[in-house]
Amino acid sequence: MFTRRQVMHGFSAAAAASAFAGPARALDYPNRAVKVLIPVAAGGTSDVLTRLTSRHWQEKLGQPFVIDNRPGAGGNLAANAAFSAPADGYTLLSIPKGNIFANLLYDKLDFDFQRDFKPVAGIANGSLVMLTHPSVPARTLPEFIAYAKANPTKINYGTPGNASDPHLAAELLKMMTGIEMTHVPYRGGALAMNDLIAGNVQVMFSNLPVGEYIRQGQLIALGVTSLGPSKEFPDITPISTTVPGYEVGAWYAYVARKDTPKEIVDILNSTLAVGFADPAMQKSIAISNASPMSFSTAELETLFAAEHEKWSKVIKAAKIKPD
Repeated sequence: MFTRRQVMHGFSAAAAASAFAGPARALDYPNRAVKVLIPVAAGGTSDVLTRLTSRHWQEKLGQPFVIDNRPGAGGNLAANAAFSAPADGYTLLSIPKGNIFANLLYDKLDFDFQRDFKPVAGIANGSLVMLTHPSVPARTLPEFIAYAKANPTKINYGTPGNASDPHLAAELLKMMTGIEMTHVPYRGGALAMNDLIAGNVQVMFSNLPVGEYIRQGQLIALGVTSLGPSKEFPDITPISTTVPGYEVGAWYAYVARKDTPKEIVDILNSTLAVGFADPAMQKSIAISNASPMSFSTAELETLFAAEHEKWSKVIKAAKIKPD
């Protein structure tokens, strides 16, 4: 998760951009419905946050923002549809972080994410919590690392799929600590969580609502992936306390075709920044253990590049391939 300072800096930058929203509206954008493509099925964190923020656009800009869920092919079905659409601001793509790695995982795509898409606006950023089944004889992260090193074949970890945030989080922990765990990919986070609770896998990194499972002792929380304490789990120690430098953010953003007019992007970015300042929207986003990501497009470009560089090393070292 990004620091409060980073987020507040994003607020300031986006608020400054809002000064251009009035004149830009002379473009008469939007004057018809806008399609919002989502590369995941309905009901997940990405879908919920996209619907929330798109509804704000719809209310403030006076045109429908129509959600189109297109899961499949590691997010590339939705991305390809956005790439194939005109660069006129009437087709947007909502992405989780994993979309920016598409060209590292798939060799034959019609698009190059970094070359063919541009950031429009941030949605939210949050963190993951590292969970274990109570059968694992460890109640702290140092105890878990010691157990894993002593038992390199006994730990399986579940994820929603290859190159998902939980997958990358686990592989980064493996790289930084030298432990071994076996990856078990599922077709969604809920399925993986069910098997963790049942004890069929021993570990999972998750941003699903798990507070009740932790309180009841059905799951053990060993750490959060943010550098600082999590809003939802302030009593859970950051993994970086034991593994210095460890950090995994789970973030979501809007992008559009690279040659979408800047004036249109400015309208979308500044309008959403106003929504992020609303306590009601902040509260709604917090339900997903996340904070509004009110970044300027320049800040998002920097974020995309930094994340691509960081995680390309993990993907190559772990030899991560598509599902």
